[in-house]
Amino acid sequence: MVRLRMLPAEDDRAGEIPAFAWRGVAAVSAVLFAVLLALSPWYGYHRDELYFRMLGEQPAWGYVDQPPLTPLLARAAIALFGDTVTAIRVPAALSAAVLVVLVALLARELGGGRTAQRLAAAGIAAGAFTLVAGHSLLTLSADMPLWAAAILFVLRALLRGDGRWWLAAGAVIGLATYNRHLIALLVIGLAAGLLATGPREVLRGRWLWAGALLAVVLALPNLLYQVANGWPQLEMAAALGEDKGAEFRALFVPLQIMLFGPVAAVVGAVGWVRLWRDRRVRALSVAYPVAAALTLLSGGRFDYTAGLILLLFAAGCVSTEAWAAGRGGRLRNVALALAANGALSAVVALPLVPVAALSSTPVPSMNEVARESVGWPEFASQVAAVVRALPPGDRARAVLLAGSYGEAGMLHRTAAQYGLPPVYSGHNQLHLYGPPPEAAAVAVAVKIPRRLLGRVFGDCAEAGRTGNRAGVENEAQDLPIFVCRERKEPWRTAWPRFQHYS
Repeated sequence: MVRLRMLPAEDDRAGEIPAFAWRGVAAVSAVLFAVLLALSPWYGYHRDELYFRMLGEQPAWGYVDQPPLTPLLARAAIALFGDTVTAIRVPAALSAAVLVVLVALLARELGGGRTAQRLAAAGIAAGAFTLVAGHSLLTLSADMPLWAAAILFVLRALLRGDGRWWLAAGAVIGLATYNRHLIALLVIGLAAGLLATGPREVLRGRWLWAGALLAVVLALPNLLYQVANGWPQLEMAAALGEDKGAEFRALFVPLQIMLFGPVAAVVGAVGWVRLWRDRRVRALSVAYPVAAALTLLSGGRFDYTAGLILLLFAAGCVSTEAWAAGRGGRLRNVALALAANGALSAVVALPLVPVAALSSTPVPSMNEVARESVGWPEFASQVAAVVRALPPGDRARAVLLAGSYGEAGMLHRTAAQYGLPPVYSGHNQLHLYGPPPEAAAVAVAVKIPRRLLGRVFGDCAEAGRTGNRAGVENEAQDLPIFVCRERKEPWRTAWPRFQHYS
């Protein structure tokens, strides 16, 4: 045990806080970071990474479908390490490494000794979503460590008796709004928990409200962007709920179990019981079902609750340590179960299956990120072949039209390599970067409905199709490539027809 001297005398838990198992935790974190970087070039870009690369070239306080942090991380990584798939994934791998340390600290804060901290670190490092978000740069990549840090500071405020930790929690929550606004689920869930189960005296303290004010002040520029632009992310959320809400609701419960693997889910269930039995932190046990209910009602994605599952798992590791104390066989069995959980997660989450064999496995259906990371070089070369086949006069007046940000991002990424014309898309934020110039009389279009093209152009003919040799079914597979001429109206009036959120 160690006594932490940096806290004031009112911290009556200081002598109870276990020592931090920094060697073991740091080793897990470092190994995870190294493995993720080593595997980063395999398969290729995910469609979201191609989109972030485009958004990062035009920095803003916000975009119609997300806050600015992840696109800015993509921009910074490219500036520092080069315009490669490995470079853009450095922030993702680093986020995963930091997450491992934070989850171990969560276990420590809940009274977990070295064994609990190591279990928490290793279990989360080998969790499916940690590996997915650490391998590819997604909004989830930075979101999980931000949630873990906010929850850690909330725990310290509740358990250490030092209300100043609410300021740290508020600072992280405010900064987290620049990545995803989903941190509001944590705030709402925590507030509901404090009101329902206490300790309600916390709500009367000045530090909690000071932390809340700090969060609002830090989030204000991002919120002002939303207000000034008519709350585009609410419109985006509504579009997602309408598009895939029923599917997300049907898959919510099974995918809660698969987020970090079934063994981790069992440990997390044990952790929920531990939190519920401790009045000091019972509010956080309430936060999870509240966040889950709000996600189900709104038709949100199953991973919206991932941040709270991190806490449940850390708490479960503390209970596991106590259950296995003095019984080496129990601890060994838990470690073996988590190792099997990690092996299964790695096969599903990481690019371990050769691309040529991928379509014959269940991995593409289980892991959307793997599925949408295959075939991009072939896609770009196939569109480029259609552009090269245009007569010189048409090529000089051509633009590319892409129906989705992934396709637009790959064509933008390879424009210099293939000598492609500018690419435009009506998908999400990219619609604001149009319309094409009026001089653009020819369009090479991919992933845009022929009916829509027929309303804008007098002549559209299929000139090729996309496809990847591995036969992986994804959004860029088997798409017709159209060459369109004889535009019927100016681009400025036609362009709104191409706008869509998804």
